[in-house]
Formats: sequence, structure tokens, C-alpha cells
Amino acid sequence: MRHPYFATLLFSALATAPALAAEQPAIINIPRMTVETAQRIAQGALAECRKAGIQIGVTVIGRGGHPVAVLRDTLAPDLTLEISRQKAYTALSFNAVTSTLEDRFTKPFSVGKVPGLVFSAGGVPIAAAGNIVGAVGVSGAPTGEQDEKCAQAGLQTVSFDLESAGP
Repeated sequence: MRHPYFATLLFSALATAPALAAEQPAIINIPRMTVETAQRIAQGALAECRKAGIQIGVTVIGRGGHPVAVLRDTLAPDLTLEISRQKAYTALSFNAVTSTLEDRFTKPFSVGKVPGLVFSAGGVPIAAAGNIVGAVGVSGAPTGEQDEKCAQAGLQTVSFDLESAGP
């Protein structure tokens, strides 16, 4: 036996569905970071670490998580590239500087055990016009704090461009 309330609820849902669909756009414009911007961020991070005599790998990823700019300094180990990519991916995925996530996932079976995520300092999300457009990850310095300082310096090279980017 059907309850009359169920029929009323169903009718209401079906009657408002076309109105809700009409309010939704057919496409969504999603801001993207240019290759040139990603390259400037990577170069800025590399330059900052070089000032301290540190050889690093740096990866800048777009909002889809794919590398846009990748640099490895002359003497930086190959491993710095994979770690920098994972730091950038983690920063993008959580929209947070990775140094703020270090103690967040320390229990067994936590999300920190997911392959491809690195919860150590050196990953920084990139935002423009109120949207996350990517992330930068740095690896190779003696400490994660130095990695993060270099990543932040890379972002600083384009900060005005990102802040003034229109929607």
C-alpha cells in the first residue's frame, strides 16, 4: 500500500527537476595555469635553493594533477623529481601546504598510506582568482622547511600575476 505522502513527494520532485536543470550551465569555465607561469614558478624555486647551495628537483602540476613544469638541478638526485611531484600532488589534493599535514595522518590505515601522497614539507597549492589552479613541490634540500621555502619563493615570482588574474 502506498502512502499519499509518497505520491505528493514524488510529484514535487518531478515537477521541480526541469527548473533545477535549467539553472545549471551546460559547461563550466575552469581557470588553468599557463605553461609559462609554471616555468617561472619552477625557475624561481630552483633559484632560491641555489642561493643556499642546495640542488633540488621541482615539479609544478596543473589542477588535473599532471606535471606542467619539471626541473632537476644538475647534481640533484633523480629521486627528487618523484618526491617533488608527490608533494605537489598532495598539496593539490588537500588544498593545503604539506607542512600543515605532516602530523595529520599518522595512524595505521590512514589516508597517509595511499600511494602517491607525501605528507612532508615542500608542497604548496597554487591559487588564482579564488580557484586552485595547481601546486608546486620541491625535494632535495636537507630539510622539508627548506624545500617549502624554495617552493614559496617560486610562487612569489608570479604572485602579482596570480592575484590579479580575473575569473
